[in-house]
Order: sequence, then structure tokens, then C-alpha cells
Amino acid sequence: MNAPLSPLIHLVDDDEAVRAALSLLIGTVGLRVQAWAEPQAFIAGFDRNSIGAIVLDVRMPGVSGLTVLQQLVEQGVDQPVIMLTGHGTVDMCRRAFKSGAAEFLEKPVNDDALLEALQNAVRQHVRSRERQQANHVARERYTQLSPREREVLGLIISGLTNKEIGRALDLSPRTVETHRASVFAKLGAESLADLIRRYAAIVESGEA
Repeated sequence: MNAPLSPLIHLVDDDEAVRAALSLLIGTVGLRVQAWAEPQAFIAGFDRNSIGAIVLDVRMPGVSGLTVLQQLVEQGVDQPVIMLTGHGTVDMCRRAFKSGAAEFLEKPVNDDALLEALQNAVRQHVRSRERQQANHVARERYTQLSPREREVLGLIISGLTNKEIGRALDLSPRTVETHRASVFAKLGAESLADLIRRYAAIVESGEA
């Protein structure tokens, strides 16, 4: 996964003045900004592979920000979404968070509050993508294990010693040691604790 040099913030608002002002503000903390006036153009054209976040106005002509948020979630978009509105209500806020919004801010938005929310969202997205990458690597490495090595791995994780694994699988201690070494090598684990962490990523990915 090739990440951009700096995170990219997608700003979706039909008000040109708001887009200009917020673009300048966001740029002051080193974040790149791509501004969109049309929600549907944004949905059709933005880079889903980019690292960053989405700032989305709630009230826009044609389609509401909440509808756009729901479409993003349905399409599996993983960038955190910060909702902005000049006419916020408790119900609107509740609906936004229920739909998956990371933050909900009222206009005129406080500069510091928006920048803090954006920086938190970017950090959240970076961690999420790192987990995805780790899971991908874990899945690839797990597929390299033979059926017997997978059995040995499961018993190692269960806390069995080499002798106990040998008895459970009717294998000699030397054969168990060979399989054990192969499991560690193929998964790239340097210790038992490291092996357990990698196995947890495999389980999280649904591969094991």
C-alpha cells in the first residue's frame, strides 16, 4: 500500500466561501485538502486508497450529508467522517453517530475543535490501515503453512510443550521441533509472544 506523503482531507460543502476558508485552515497543520462542491461527484471520484479523513456538510442541495455518509458506509469506505452543520439537533447528531460518523461539529466551527478532530481522525485511519496491512501479511504467511504445521501452530498457541504436541499428533519430538521451527520461520515470529500476536491477526482476518 503506497501512502501519500501527507494525509489527504476530502472537504465536501456546497458553500464556496466555507470550502475556501476551511481549506486554508486545514492546510495550516500540514494536511492536504481536496474540496468538493457536489456530493455525488465526490462519491464517484475521490481516492478511496488515500490516508486521511472526510469533512462532510450535513445540509446540501439535492442530497443530505447523512445520506452521503450512509452511502460511504455501504460502499465500505474506511476514511473517518466528520460531519458539519449550521442547524444541528440532538436527533441529527444521534443519527450521524449511529451511521458511523467519527465527529459531529456545529457551524461556525471552532478552528481548534475541527483541527483536533481531524488530527485524531487521521491517526485513527493510519492505525486502521496498519491493522489491515498486518492482517493481509498474516493471511499470506498463514497460507504457506502445511496442514500439519497449522495443527502444530494451534497446539503451540494452546500452550502445549513439544512433548505434549508430539503425543497429541503421534509425532516424534524431533519432527515436532522441525514443524515448530518452520511455523516460526514462515510466520516471521521471533518469540512465542510474537507468534501469539501474529496468530491473533490471523484469527482477526478470519483465515484461521
